[in-house]
Amino acid sequence: MHLRSVRSASAFIFVLIFVLASLAYAQEAAGIISGTVTDSSGKAVAKTKVLATNKVSGQSAEAQTDFEGHYTIPNLAPGDYEVTVSEDGSKATGTATLAAGAQQTVSLTLASSQTAPPTLPSAPTPQKTEPQQNEPSLSDLGFAPAETKANPREQALLDKRTHMLKIHQRMGLITTIPMIATVITSLQAGGHKEDSATRDLHVALGSLTGDLYGITAYYAIRAPKIKGTETRGQIKFHKAMAWIHGPGMILTPILGAMAYSQKNNGEKVHGIAQAHGPVAIVTAAAFGAALVSVSFKF
Repeated sequence: MHLRSVRSASAFIFVLIFVLASLAYAQEAAGIISGTVTDSSGKAVAKTKVLATNKVSGQSAEAQTDFEGHYTIPNLAPGDYEVTVSEDGSKATGTATLAAGAQQTVSLTLASSQTAPPTLPSAPTPQKTEPQQNEPSLSDLGFAPAETKANPREQALLDKRTHMLKIHQRMGLITTIPMIATVITSLQAGGHKEDSATRDLHVALGSLTGDLYGITAYYAIRAPKIKGTETRGQIKFHKAMAWIHGPGMILTPILGAMAYSQKNNGEKVHGIAQAHGPVAIVTAAAFGAALVSVSFKF
C-alpha cells in the first residue's frame, strides 16, 4: 500500500510539474495594451469600452476606461492587434504589435461622426457677420479644469501598478519551483527513517517557498489601486483563491514546525500537527489554480 501511494503521489507531481511548466510559458508570453481615450477636443472619455482584437486568431478582449480616460487590457497573447473604441457615433482605431511579455501604449482620439462636405473650387463667399451661439462649455457646467484634462499622476499610478503586477506574476512562477521540490521531499520527510536529512531539506525548501511567497504577495498588495477599475471574470477568481492559499501559507509552516519537532523527538506526529499535510495540499492546489486563472483565457 505504501509503494502504491508513493507511485500515485509521484504521478501527481509529474503532472503538476508539466502543468506549471506550461503555465510559466503562458504567463511569460502575456502582454498588455494600455492607453488613453480622448475626444476631438482632447477631453478624456470615461466609461467607454475599448476592444483589442488579434488579427490572426480573431480573439478579442475588452476593458473600460476610467474617469480619466485610461484603460488597460492585460493577458494578451503575442501578435498583431487592432484596438477600437466607439462612443455616440464616433469611432477610433489603432494598431499594436505585442511581443512576449511586452506592453504597448495605444492612445485613441474619437473623431466626430459628422463628415464635412467636400470642398469644391468656387468663388470666395462673403463671411457671415451674424454672431454664432456657442454651446455651454464644461467649465460652465461646473467641471474644474483639472477634471477635463489627462491626469499625469493617474497615468504614473497606472504604469506603476502594471510594473508591480508583472513582477508579482514572475515571482509567483519562481515560487512554484521550491514549492514543487517541497512537495517531492515531503514523501520521505514523514517516514520512519532515523536519518533526518530529508526532513531538514524539506524544512529548508518550505522556508524558501514561504519567503518567495511573501515577496510575491507584497507586489500584489502594494500595487496602486486605480479608481474605476472593475474586477471581474478570471481576475476575480484569482483574488478569491488568495483567500485560501494566503492563510494556508501562514498555517502550513506552523503545523510543519510542530510535526518536525515531534518527529525529531522520536514521537509519532499527533494532534493538530497531523493537519500539516492536508493543509499544504489545499494551499498548493489553490496557489496553482490562481496561477492558471490568469495565464489562460477561458
